[in-house]
Amino acid sequence: MKQTETSIGDKIMKTHSVRAEISAVFILTMLVTFGLWFIINVFFLERFYVQKKKENIIEAYELVVGAIADGNIESDEFERDMRLICERYNIDMVVCDSDKKGVMSVSSNNQLVNVLFDCVLQYMNPALSKKTVEEDHIVLSRGLYDGNEYTLQKSIDNANGSEYIDIWGTAEKTDGINFNVIFIRSKMESIEDSVAISNKFMAYVGVVTLCIGSMLVLIISKKVTAPIKKLYLISDEMKKLNFEAKYENSSDYKNEIDVLGQNMNELSETLETSIKDLKNANIALKHDIAKKEEIDEMRKEFLSNVSHELKTPIALIQGYAEGLKEGINDDEENRNFYCEVIMDEASKMNIMVKKLLTLNQLEFGNESANMERFDIVEMVKNYIRSAELLAKQKDVTVKFGDYHPIFVWGDEFKVEEVLQNYYSNAINHVSGDNIIEIKLVHKDGKVRVSVFNTGESIPKENIDYIWDKFYKVDKARTREYGGSGVGLSIVKAIMESMQQDYGVINYANGVEFYFELETK
Repeated sequence: MKQTETSIGDKIMKTHSVRAEISAVFILTMLVTFGLWFIINVFFLERFYVQKKKENIIEAYELVVGAIADGNIESDEFERDMRLICERYNIDMVVCDSDKKGVMSVSSNNQLVNVLFDCVLQYMNPALSKKTVEEDHIVLSRGLYDGNEYTLQKSIDNANGSEYIDIWGTAEKTDGINFNVIFIRSKMESIEDSVAISNKFMAYVGVVTLCIGSMLVLIISKKVTAPIKKLYLISDEMKKLNFEAKYENSSDYKNEIDVLGQNMNELSETLETSIKDLKNANIALKHDIAKKEEIDEMRKEFLSNVSHELKTPIALIQGYAEGLKEGINDDEENRNFYCEVIMDEASKMNIMVKKLLTLNQLEFGNESANMERFDIVEMVKNYIRSAELLAKQKDVTVKFGDYHPIFVWGDEFKVEEVLQNYYSNAINHVSGDNIIEIKLVHKDGKVRVSVFNTGESIPKENIDYIWDKFYKVDKARTREYGGSGVGLSIVKAIMESMQQDYGVINYANGVEFYFELETK
């Protein structure tokens, strides 16, 4: 049930095109506008037309009344003015005096003039019927306005179906006694036909306008929504933490969308910088945590290994010391032997503790390399001479070629310690021909110093672990034969502090340890 609701929600949340929405709004607006125009045209155009006709005929009537009051209506100038008024307002007019005689008429239809005179007579003689017959013309009238100054009505001539708006009234002559009767008629065009034609024309114009307008709206909306689409794509990439996409505006003109695009570019850069900083801080934090865990692990391992390595010599020292105290052996020779064992074990403990302290300082970075230039050949020769007694005790032959002086860069004291550890390791593990060979190979701006000893090779499964603290390949080796298990760890720490290569190579007849130093 939840899956169905989720899928329905996804369909509802489907993204709609802004371009489609803008186009739909504009097209709907045009349809509503044309619809309102059509409705107004059907229901209000006729009323508006009649109202305008009424206003025009009243305005013409007032001009005629004013002209009569100003001068002689029988003059040529008056007649000319009346004709201009009739042409201007498109009206027919008859003026009679008070004795029912026609003074003047202005009309393009003589037959209509007779009808107008009959209408004037009807106006002047109310006893006449409301229906006037003049050469088959039956005029039906409907009052629109009846006042003291004039009467306004709508007339229909059944003979031809024509509609008119009539206005009549009186205007006093200059003598103040007699008066003139003014009758003005304005023909109304067939408003129904006009509305029908207008609506049909509007329909044609509306369809054409709607088609053209729709195309223009689609084109314009595409141009308007193009930058919005760009912003949408950029925001979608930003959501994926991809800040490479940028908003670009090729024109000099800028609107609110362009400003928004620039702000998004700045926001993208700010977010990218912030995320990079957070990632770097996170990496640094992880590194610190890993370092702390590594230090804790090293401390635990150090304490465990030290306690293990010191347990045997302490037990020996304690046992022999107790034997001396209790006088187990009274002869001088045994007492001397006990003392030598105690001194030997104490010396071994002292050496191991010193090595552990050295290794600890190197691994924790408390002791930096003091780089200097020195002759590696001279150093090797001096060390071989100093360790000559140890080689004789082990019946080992030490080989070293005749080399010219080779100057290298490094910490001389630490390099000698590396050589010493390699040499001690070779002494402890040499067998077979009992040969130790020290070689120098100068190549590509570096010197490789190697210490080879005959004997057994290091098993492949153990070769990756020989640089670890307290690791011994042969767990069965005696304490007298084996080392403390720290020497190669010291080599690793020293060479990594100087950022130089080191390693081990197995041969069929022995093992070779090496390290490299730069000559430039």
